Amino acid sequence: MSKNIVSFGEVMMRLQVPGYELLTQANNLQYSFSGTGVNVASAMTKLGHRGYLVTKLPDNPLGDAAISFLQRLGIERDFIARNGKYIGMYFLENGFGQRSSRVTYTNRLESTFNTADISDYDLDSIAANTDVIHFCGISLAMTDKVRTSMKTLAKLVKEKGGKVCFDCNYRPSLWDGGYEEAKPHYEDMLSLADIVMMNEKDAMYILGMETEKTEREEQLQELIPKVAEKYHIQTIAGTHRGINTDNTHSLKGYMYTAEEFVFSRNITFSVYDRIGAGDAYTSGILHGELSDYTPEKTVEFAAAAGMLACTIVGDTPMSTEAEILAAMSGTVGDVKR
Repeated sequence: MSKNIVSFGEVMMRLQVPGYELLTQANNLQYSFSGTGVNVASAMTKLGHRGYLVTKLPDNPLGDAAISFLQRLGIERDFIARNGKYIGMYFLENGFGQRSSRVTYTNRLESTFNTADISDYDLDSIAANTDVIHFCGISLAMTDKVRTSMKTLAKLVKEKGGKVCFDCNYRPSLWDGGYEEAKPHYEDMLSLADIVMMNEKDAMYILGMETEKTEREEQLQELIPKVAEKYHIQTIAGTHRGINTDNTHSLKGYMYTAEEFVFSRNITFSVYDRIGAGDAYTSGILHGELSDYTPEKTVEFAAAAGMLACTIVGDTPMSTEAEILAAMSGTVGDVKR
């Protein structure tokens, strides 16, 4: 059954260097628009739901171009405010082999979204029309105004019977005060969340939880149940990723719900564009939860969604439910005729 999925987040202009060149080598850039909220809202529309974005865009040609891009993705514009002049931008250099991809931000704190006030959004209308609302730790790292909007909107949605999804998505470069500054804000969001995307590193470094285990999966199995119990979280999910010597990537998803762990198979695949794969995984978890999939099917579906996102250029996941199910069954790779 189709649901209203609302994402809160900044729309950013992505400026991508062609191929595997460095910024110092390139003579031209290709632009598009993205952001975690954009990615999740768009991915959910591809999976048969109605995707909305709560954001604020400049009232100028840049904002018009962003709106046009969002409409092509199928994202509803009902909750998008317009005013101001600036949009956040980032430059992307694609990694290759042992050289990681690199993202360089402009001064995004001055963007229209990050200077928006809570009064810019129709909170009552948003809360009344939301089945699930998605927030991201990247937005949480921005400004006090953004944090206030996130926490207020999360409370309102819960009061109206909707669910809150929070992706920890901690970015060290965005928190001047490090984990100590981030922790109280993360705890506020975790206390409001029904579905959380995180792993053992988030529990150890952001929340300060301790473990004597040394293996990642053992740390995960010890710490995640403690997080779920402490913050009363229904479902916690995430991934373990790896880069192999042949330039392929590996991904293993997990999901903790009803006090039990479920893991996906460890899948290995080639990567065309890595950015946005985590948002595809999150969308897969949300779709499985909303579609009454079993936990086993949900985590396999999410892992396959993350894999397919790595085969598509751009941040935004574009795969349908049928395409992801086909990838799960292994019936992909040949020419579709």
